Amino acid sequence: MGFFDKLFGKKEKETLNQGLQKTKEGFLSKITKAVAGKSTIDEEVLDNLEEALVGADVGIDTTIQIIDRIEKKVAKDKYLNTGELNRMLQEEMESILVDGSENSYNNFESALSAKPYVILVVGVNGVGKTTTIGKLAYNFKKAGKSVLLGAADTFRAAAVDQLTVWSERVGVPIVKQGMGADPASVAFDTVQSGMSKGADIIIIDTAGRLHNKAHLMEELSKIKRVIKKIYPEAPHEVLLVLDGSTGQNALEQAKQFTAATEVSALAITKLDGTAKGGVVLAIANQFKIPVKFIGVGEKMEDLLIFNKHEFVDSLFSLEK
Repeated sequence: MGFFDKLFGKKEKETLNQGLQKTKEGFLSKITKAVAGKSTIDEEVLDNLEEALVGADVGIDTTIQIIDRIEKKVAKDKYLNTGELNRMLQEEMESILVDGSENSYNNFESALSAKPYVILVVGVNGVGKTTTIGKLAYNFKKAGKSVLLGAADTFRAAAVDQLTVWSERVGVPIVKQGMGADPASVAFDTVQSGMSKGADIIIIDTAGRLHNKAHLMEELSKIKRVIKKIYPEAPHEVLLVLDGSTGQNALEQAKQFTAATEVSALAITKLDGTAKGGVVLAIANQFKIPVKFIGVGEKMEDLLIFNKHEFVDSLFSLEK
């Protein structure tokens, strides 16, 4: 797997394999059960496969799409047997996924398309948004890049405090104002500071309220407008953070946020704590937005830049 090894090191692969352990244990056991005692792919095998995919939270629509494609291949090539099912399933899953490896950078060391590169982070409270920002800052700094954080979630004192803790832990500067300050003002100050200091990466946190979509939409639009006043090309990325362990609820959140703002990339967290890692496929398939990062553990190194080939390969890996 030489080419992919260059993009995805051995350590990252081991982290991914371990992080997806709960999902693949349940998923692979169901696939094995689906083909037990069968020599050909018949209707019963496909029914069992459908159950396995839904059980991994791949989602009904995405599951039907995968099964339909496999069904057509089986109808066309009568000789196909159950031994080839895994290969077909992997190919179909990979074709559905949209990864971010061709969008700006494929690892933390990659050269960026702009300096500073501005990432606006959105997502509801509790999905791991602030933690993801902290991990991003850590990994970019470790890769030799200068990072500046902006605490534009000014509606919760805890959000600013939490981001401040991460800035201290990682050792990167932060721009913040008092609770209740105008989020757009904080975003403006952050970008202005980052530009004057020559930062490589600017990561801005935003409020995670969904109860008033109109207000959320206006707030995010305002943040973008004020940033563009001093940096017309920014933000370069609007990153939506979703909690993978919430399954279908993550899909609903994605629907709300993509309606409120132009989301350009996804970060899916907490995949290590769930057997429903297949939700990554459901989200990518429904919204056609690149999955950029996945969180597969508590450690700061456990936030990985997503690679669809390696993700699907790990789902079918029997390594412990």
